[in-house]
Amino acid sequence: MVWGRVDAARAFAAAFLVCMCVASVPARAFDDGATFLLFSGGDLWRNGDFAYGGLLWSPDGVDHEGFTLKAVMSGGYYRYRSGALGGDQVVGEEFVGQLLPGWRFKRDHLEVKVFVGLDVESHRLSPDDPSSRLQGGDIGARAAIDLWYEPTPDTMFAADGAVSTIINSYSARIAFGWRAFDLFYLGPEAATFACVGYDQVRLGVHLTSFKINDTEWSAAVGWSDDSDHRSSPYFRFGVLTRR
Repeated sequence: MVWGRVDAARAFAAAFLVCMCVASVPARAFDDGATFLLFSGGDLWRNGDFAYGGLLWSPDGVDHEGFTLKAVMSGGYYRYRSGALGGDQVVGEEFVGQLLPGWRFKRDHLEVKVFVGLDVESHRLSPDDPSSRLQGGDIGARAAIDLWYEPTPDTMFAADGAVSTIINSYSARIAFGWRAFDLFYLGPEAATFACVGYDQVRLGVHLTSFKINDTEWSAAVGWSDDSDHRSSPYFRFGVLTRR
């Protein structure tokens, strides 16, 4: 088995964790002149833990349609058992960098961002696993799409997905939420990510757009199941601020 990318995250993510975690940014009813969204967060489950950070830069303003650049760095650890090593556990260390130019489209309460760019990864395995395709450094291309929609003043729908040429990995997430206590959105989410030889599915509950001063927090908790039959809870959190 080869454990693949994490996006959100998503993260959601896993890359997915990298892409999933930072993809959906609530639409705004005001314009404060901000051109940057700075974000960070993490993702934990039974066989992996990851942290990420990055930014979205929109020179015309994050509340306007136009060019948007996403830059992400992430890293963490994961575990799996290798058939090539007689079932011994392998610990992998991953570092990821993404530079993704794109475009933000805005229509009333709908926002869609599309990105295509560079995906760079580095993996180190201990002990060395000759069966793994994740060895050393890899450079590839990544495409991603993020959607945020507010069908009513008290509801939201988010969806995001990404695909990378590195070990043919992909990720996707959908979430729906209701405005709770006029403080945040709360609702169900479903997500998946996969690569050559591995896939994971998640079902959980998310809390999104909880504002504290100049920051917005998000979190999710739920259950994950993968193709290696290793089920476990997962926990994800993120924070962003506008500049």
